[in-house]
Amino acid sequence: MMTGAQILMNILKDENVDTIFGFPGGAVIDIYDELARTGIRHILVRHEQGAVHAADGYARASGKVGVCLVTSGPGATNTVTGIASAFADSIPIVVLTGQVPTHLIGNDAFQEVDIVGITRSCTKHNYLVESITDLARILKEAFYLARSGRPGPVLVDIPKNIASAKTDFTPPGDVRLRSYNPTYRPNQKQMREVVRLLQAAERPLIFAGGGVILSKGAAELTHLAQTARIPVTTSLMGLGAFPGSDPLFLGMIGMHGTYAANMSASTCDLMLAVGVRFDDRVTGKTDAFARQAAIVHIDIDPTSIRKNIPVSVPLVGDCRISLQMLNEMTGTAAGDAPSPARVEWLGRIAEWKRTQPLSYHQGESIKPQHVVEKVCELTRGEAIITTEVGQNQMWAAQFYRFDHPNRFITSGGLGCMGFGLPAAIGAQIACPDQVVVDIAGDGSIQMNIQEMATAVQYNLPIKIVILNNGYLGMVRQWQELFYGRRYSSTRMNHAPDFVKLAEAYGAVGLRATRPEEMEPVLKQGLAERKPVIMDIVVEAEEGVYPMVPSGAPITEMLLV
Repeated sequence: MMTGAQILMNILKDENVDTIFGFPGGAVIDIYDELARTGIRHILVRHEQGAVHAADGYARASGKVGVCLVTSGPGATNTVTGIASAFADSIPIVVLTGQVPTHLIGNDAFQEVDIVGITRSCTKHNYLVESITDLARILKEAFYLARSGRPGPVLVDIPKNIASAKTDFTPPGDVRLRSYNPTYRPNQKQMREVVRLLQAAERPLIFAGGGVILSKGAAELTHLAQTARIPVTTSLMGLGAFPGSDPLFLGMIGMHGTYAANMSASTCDLMLAVGVRFDDRVTGKTDAFARQAAIVHIDIDPTSIRKNIPVSVPLVGDCRISLQMLNEMTGTAAGDAPSPARVEWLGRIAEWKRTQPLSYHQGESIKPQHVVEKVCELTRGEAIITTEVGQNQMWAAQFYRFDHPNRFITSGGLGCMGFGLPAAIGAQIACPDQVVVDIAGDGSIQMNIQEMATAVQYNLPIKIVILNNGYLGMVRQWQELFYGRRYSSTRMNHAPDFVKLAEAYGAVGLRATRPEEMEPVLKQGLAERKPVIMDIVVEAEEGVYPMVPSGAPITEMLLV
């Protein structure tokens, strides 16, 4: 006989879970009592939102399923933002929530909420465990659903009496769900059509998204692009799917994409879109997006295909498997001479890159773009970068060179401020030997600043680089450009002394206010073997450019 809590621990071990992020409470006290008897590491966060973001960062950095454990009521509701962020970015996490005993459900008991109902729209699936005999099966299904097909968050709500009840435990077998059968291998007939289009194209372009990274298909994508001499652009979530230092890389596409990427998307005659969902921040005005191109869309989620953009060839399948098949079917050999049309296409792109590179004007104050470039230089482009959300996120995406997948960790679809610090904690635990840097803003860092205590408690040497401009910068930029510089509620009129705040938590605090101070501060901070906050005071009204106004075609870029 085993208790529900013991069954849970057995399933977690069977799923090779080595770390749980969480915060205890009455409804999960039996689970925590059993957890203490296992070898599973528990990371005590300071807020449940931080637990989900940390599990998210852990999942992205490790490629495994992230796990968090919280109590009922406010513990559960505090996870919703993190769950929604993971759902938007297709991140595999399992969220275990406590619930009041089954006989009290619906009675407005202390710390009771219907978390299954609340999260129905932002989970891949969720469960309320109503019988202990269902617990093992449900837990196995949760992990299977989280990692398979298009990944995503799965929530399991466990009533207190289920955790303490006893039953005979029989390890569940392989998961088979009749109504859920993701398609991993694409249709062969459609694949042959893709090969035909690739061979006929004069101006092809690969547009890669987060699905390439989630499927572990970066190597296959890189092989296809390099051997066939096809330029590559990525979405925000796709950064690292193709080496940022490769001459074929155009940078990010979309609202804050590069001139070369946006112009290439609007001029290509074939767009091979892999693991993307054509988000509005990518496409701009949809009926003007890639109008000259035949579009091939490869994605494991059939509901993502033709959802936003009409496509010529829909291809449902795993990105890695599909790219592997394309490589085999095209048979392109490295070193084959490109056609004259391809040479002309690559030459036109090279001219766009040369004449309109990402740039900024260095003045007497510290430029945030320069900070990101210097972080990239000092870390040799090998760090794991997490971000908050806003201008800091875009500058990180534009000016850090990502040559490997799973190195850029950001809240893309939801755009969740407060993400970067707890995500850095999760990434550092997943990759203890890697340098982990959170590029932050002075506004968003304060949304989950309490997780500095978590970083210090577990001696996690994460580095937080605050691009401190005294504003909620991205909203301020919109107010500057489109609202007559009426800065309504975007001036951060009072902020803490981040150096003293770091020291109060037991971390290292450093500050740079002049250009000549910036590099020494970064070097010192990166050399520390403990958590560090580097407060870099940057140009207050610096903007993120290029910028495509909302609703405009992505060719209509504001460049300065």
